Amino acid sequence: MGLTWRAVLISIICAVISSFWISESEVVQRFCQITEAVPAVPAVAFLILLVVLNPIVRRVGRSLALDRREVLMVYVFLTVATSMAGCGIARFFINTIPVPFYFATVENNFESLQPHLPEWIVPHDTETIRLLYEASEEGDIPWRPWLVPLATWGVFFLAFWLCMMGMVVLFRRQWSEREKLTYPLLHLPVEVTEGLNTPKLVVDFFRNPIMWIGFGIAAAYNIGNIINAYNPGFTAMGKYYDIGALFTERPWIAVRPLQIHYRPEMVGFGYLVSTEVALSIWLFYLLMRLQAVAVAAGGMDIAGFPFVQEQGLGSYLAVALFLVWVARGHLGSVFRKAFTGDPRVDDSDEPMSYRTAVLAFLGGLAAVLIWVKLAGMALWLAVLYFGLLLAVALVYARIRAEVGVPLIWLFPYFQHYKAIKYTLGTAPLERYGGLPSMTIFTSLVFLSRGYFPALIGYQAEGFRMAQETRIAQKSMSWLLILALIIGLYLGLWLHLRAYYMYGSGGLAAIGGWGYGIASAEFEALTGYERGHSSPDAWRIGATAGGFVVTMVLQILRMIFLRFPLHPLAYGMAGSYGSLIWGSFFLVWIIKSIVFKLGGMSTYRRLIPGFLGLALGHYFTAGILWGLIGLGLGESVHTYYVFFG
Repeated sequence: MGLTWRAVLISIICAVISSFWISESEVVQRFCQITEAVPAVPAVAFLILLVVLNPIVRRVGRSLALDRREVLMVYVFLTVATSMAGCGIARFFINTIPVPFYFATVENNFESLQPHLPEWIVPHDTETIRLLYEASEEGDIPWRPWLVPLATWGVFFLAFWLCMMGMVVLFRRQWSEREKLTYPLLHLPVEVTEGLNTPKLVVDFFRNPIMWIGFGIAAAYNIGNIINAYNPGFTAMGKYYDIGALFTERPWIAVRPLQIHYRPEMVGFGYLVSTEVALSIWLFYLLMRLQAVAVAAGGMDIAGFPFVQEQGLGSYLAVALFLVWVARGHLGSVFRKAFTGDPRVDDSDEPMSYRTAVLAFLGGLAAVLIWVKLAGMALWLAVLYFGLLLAVALVYARIRAEVGVPLIWLFPYFQHYKAIKYTLGTAPLERYGGLPSMTIFTSLVFLSRGYFPALIGYQAEGFRMAQETRIAQKSMSWLLILALIIGLYLGLWLHLRAYYMYGSGGLAAIGGWGYGIASAEFEALTGYERGHSSPDAWRIGATAGGFVVTMVLQILRMIFLRFPLHPLAYGMAGSYGSLIWGSFFLVWIIKSIVFKLGGMSTYRRLIPGFLGLALGHYFTAGILWGLIGLGLGESVHTYYVFFG
């Protein structure tokens, strides 16, 4: 089936409705980060709604009912479109670029940076920027000064999106057909829509009592926390248990932070992850915390040690190189087909021809580099920065394809940007590019600290879903492109609308997020007049160590077939191990018991229950609480829900 007008129309309508929901829940009140979830909560909400309503519509008129594949297209569209409005993309972006104008003072000397930010990147009109933070009298958006910047940034985002999409297509067959990766996060939408084209009034997934047990556990957990937030006398689990608080003496105090976060969706989807990955994640994270203990026991006090995220970046770079090496034969065939039209290579069932994929990857990257070069960034710095972003994006796509951890921040965020400075020092950035280059580089911090490159996971899953459900692959490509464009401008519109209506400086959502990070980086930039920062040997060593350890793990897995430690887990532990290790420790225990006592048959019977656990969390903490909070005003601030 190809892309239908009904699927597109319903997708856009759902995205527009979601934008009002997102605006209130995330931007104005910030009681629930519904776009930060993986999959995004609005996508899950409309998936459930369409699955429930479709059988009823079919009884009214069969031709009016949606095909299962149309429902899945709407779901994929919304995962991308609504994620664009989240804190890691539209909000961070719109809060970053005006910072040198609104927050300029004599002390921070931001005025010296303003000439290096072209007017086609950010409005220079003082009143336009002031009203963004302080609100306009009528709440009107001054569109004229914003039209050119929003249009040019649209070109940038689209070029980067096409670059990532081309990269996914280059690796798709290697991962899906040669290595037969399972894409665990697709189990939920595929299972929920199974049997949707039949006359049944309720699909089999919602008839399964095991699913409802898992759903009920997650619902009870969240409802208990909500009640406790308003009535502390009611006993509830809370969001985490702090093991680190048990250690109060040196050197063991250095093990902090060490918390077990209660994440039903992490446990639910984690059940689909291999036991070796679950074991490796919690083991590697604990080993990283023990590194800090060992250094403290030696009497050393090194700020930031053991540099967990720096190790994570090194690990990601090692995996990226390994992925290219393993796929070298397939990539060779792809490039032969692209440049010589080799008839022995069949690309008829790909999301785009290999020639188009190579053009999208190289052309998109070239467009991004030209864009930032015209803005004033040194080409060598742009190549280095976007090379790091793409390498990490490739590994994140691999994690979503092989492991399926439902976390949008599961990459060494901020490290692409920081690594360049702590490896080279800042003097070369000025010497070989000057202040204009450094200003543009700093304004692009939202790409590293935010999660736009991580949306590549939805691209990889969208193409795999199309393959499994016989959606035309090329239609999925167009759907993903349309979702990016619609989602980007809906996200920017809803933020500008809220900011000019209320003033971004007074909204709960601003809270230091975006502009606080950008202000610190711009202040560091103007501070280089007094002295540059030197390369950081400890951080360089941690990055190199993460690279070497991961390379060794990959070699050991090639030599020993049953080697129990997974290289991807090392990178994940280094990226956001503090949040995920506890869930995977629990998953490892559960799966070990299930396989020991019941075997594979019991494991498969329990899958709906764990999917229900994840769905119950999204429904209760995301959909239900996200909708209830719309009418409760500031009283919802008693209980925050974050999926990141």
